[in-house]
Amino acid sequence: MNIWVVMLLGGALTFGMRISFIYLFGRFEIPGMVKRALRFVPPAVLSAIIAPALFMPNNTLDLSLSNHRLIAGAAAILIAWWTKNTLLTILAGMAALLILQLIF
Repeated sequence: MNIWVVMLLGGALTFGMRISFIYLFGRFEIPGMVKRALRFVPPAVLSAIIAPALFMPNNTLDLSLSNHRLIAGAAAILIAWWTKNTLLTILAGMAALLILQLIF
């Protein structure tokens, strides 16, 4: 029973925090500088999540050609730049990693 209480309270807390920002942003005018700065939050967060996985797969910096994740990440970056398609980028990156791990 305790786990259900924790899950429901956690969900309610998360919902409350998110709805409060939606409510506040609807009532107040956000300065242009803040709007421009907020546009950079998703790429910064995504980079902070992905960069350690690419450059430090074993908790040490690995920039060698034996780092399959780095090569697959570079391939995904090229596909993203070329196609501008998120799904194709994810699939190409995953396929490149799978192929590299199977071959080497």
